[in-house]
Parts: sequence; structure tokens; C-alpha cells
Amino acid sequence: MDLNIEGSATATGSIVRHPRSATKLRTLISEIGQRSGEFPVLLANHLPMVLEAMGRLGASPERLDEYAVHYNTAHKVPFLPAPVAALAEADWLTALGRRSRETDLRDFFADQVSRFGGDETIARYLPTLFPGVAASATHGLMRLAYALLRRDEAEIGISLGYWAATYLAFPIRNGAGAPNPDPLVPVLAMQSEPSFRNITLSSTLLWKFIEHMGTLPAFQAQLGRLQPTPGLLERLRQASLVLYAATRSFEALHAVTGCHWLRLVSPHVDHSEQLAAHWWEVVMSLYARIGMPDLPDAATLEAWRALPVPSDAAIAAAAVASDDEHDHSLVFSAFEEFRVFGDPLYKVVAARRVGLIS
Repeated sequence: MDLNIEGSATATGSIVRHPRSATKLRTLISEIGQRSGEFPVLLANHLPMVLEAMGRLGASPERLDEYAVHYNTAHKVPFLPAPVAALAEADWLTALGRRSRETDLRDFFADQVSRFGGDETIARYLPTLFPGVAASATHGLMRLAYALLRRDEAEIGISLGYWAATYLAFPIRNGAGAPNPDPLVPVLAMQSEPSFRNITLSSTLLWKFIEHMGTLPAFQAQLGRLQPTPGLLERLRQASLVLYAATRSFEALHAVTGCHWLRLVSPHVDHSEQLAAHWWEVVMSLYARIGMPDLPDAATLEAWRALPVPSDAAIAAAAVASDDEHDHSLVFSAFEEFRVFGDPLYKVVAARRVGLIS
């Protein structure tokens, strides 16, 4: 399905970073590193990532401080659990997917980073974690991406431990039917499957929905069909932007930001297309949660792309003023992806997210 979502764009203003924000961020993110990657009940702690996003969007040190206090208070973000038992190379996999071992896994990866450095540790261990990219609803990937953005060795160890503790993988399947290079083809094919409609769960957690989808035979049949070929991430980026522009849903928001995270992580591992393919299957599972809507045609996308948007500075200021972590995350990722790819639809979805255009 060729939706032709690329286009040219012109700059619409600039963001000025506060000269003291970097210093403040180092202090805040180091303090946050003493807390768990999740808060009650099993929700992802976005704080270290969104503070970095806010800082790069122009937040003052005072605003960063204010938001950190707000977030920790509102969500009662806990400190790390007590360690259970030290882990070593021979047995760290026994703790995979066990939240009670978060501290042990963090300590293990912190030790690896201290011995080998962040890049080598990622190259050694991340491929083992690829299938479990749904960890904490993909926020393990987010935390690692921001650690790399910051060039923060401590956060690299923390993020790998967090990803490992919350590891969530689909069953290994080779889906029936011929593979298709267009990632939207298997997504839209889901519309005809009755078992994907009207799913109700006792939990509202995103990762619980992802986990449930992995138990459905019809969804298992879709797994393994997207081939990890060169250029896959670019195709996923385009598809994700279409999906979010069409639905503006919480779930599809994570598809746009997730492509940004994959772009940051991919240069640090071999066979990054395998990680991208696993990640897209998570996005596919969430398509069922948003009701499997039809997607817009090329003409509609072009009309959206042509919409006038406020300046970058105005969009960034609106995001920084918000207390919704997904506003900071989406706007920052959209700006970063626009900077690389130049698609004006990124500016449109960012302005819409913070209520500056309809």
C-alpha cells in the first residue's frame, strides 16, 4: 500500500534551549535512577526520558524541577526493590521477565557497562532482548534510546536491566502466507478477523493487552511474516506516522515515538531489522485495541500535510507547559523525526497533540 506520505517542508521557527537545563538534567536523572522503572500498578516510569525531552524543547531548570516533583508525587514512583541475589553471566537469563529481579538485573548490566562500556554491552546483550521488546509496553526500548541520546552510561545499564526485568515476548511463529514488504498490509488484514474485535480485559494496562493478543491463535498466525529486510525501519516509520495521523490514539502515538527510539538504538546493534520486526508485531497487536480503523488515502494525507502550523517554539512551549508525559514525548520525537526526514506531517501531529490546531 503506497500512501505517499513524504513531502517537502520549511522550517517554522526555532527552539532555544535554556543554558542551565543540561546541568539540572544530570542531577535529576541521576536521582531518578534510584527509583524503579515502573510505578503502581506496573506502569512505565517515563520521567527520566520526558525530562530530557522537555529540556531539549526549551524547559527551564525550574520547570524541570517542578515537573519531577509533580511526577514522583502524582505517581508515587517507588524506589528500587531490595536485591534478591546477585546475577552473573551464567545465570542472568533466569531472571528474565521477573520484575522482582529488577535490582539484580540492573546491577548485572551496570557491571557489564563498567567492564565493557555501554556500546559493547548493548552489542553483546541486546539481541537476546529483541523478542521481548514489548517490555513495559516498549518503554524499555524508550529508556535505552534516551540513554544513548544522552550518552549516559549509567542509564544504559539501568535501561537494559529494566528491559530484561519486564521482558515480554510473543510466541515464536512463522506466519502462514507470503511475507509482504509493506507493514500496513498485515495490519489491515487484521480487520477481517472476528477474534480481534471487542476484546475486553480486566486490566487496562497496555502491556497486558499486548500479552493477551499473543495468546490468540489468529494473531499468532500473523507473527513472523514481516521480514527483517534492509529499509524496514523506514517503511515502519512511514506506516506509523499514517496510523497516528489517522487515529491520534494513545496506542498509535507509541508507534511514532517508537520509530524514533529504534532509530537511536539501531546503529548500536547488528541485525537491527530483527528488532524492528519484533517491535512492529507489538504495534500490530495494539491496532486491535484501537478498533482496527481504516486509514486515510494519499489525498487526505496531502491535505493534512498542507495545514499551516504554529512555530516550533510555540509547539514546544505548549508541550513543556503540559503535565502529560505523552505530550513531551510525542512532540520531541516528531521534531527529531522531522529534522531527519522532513515530512511536514510530523509538525501537524505535534501541533494537534498539544491542541494548537484541530
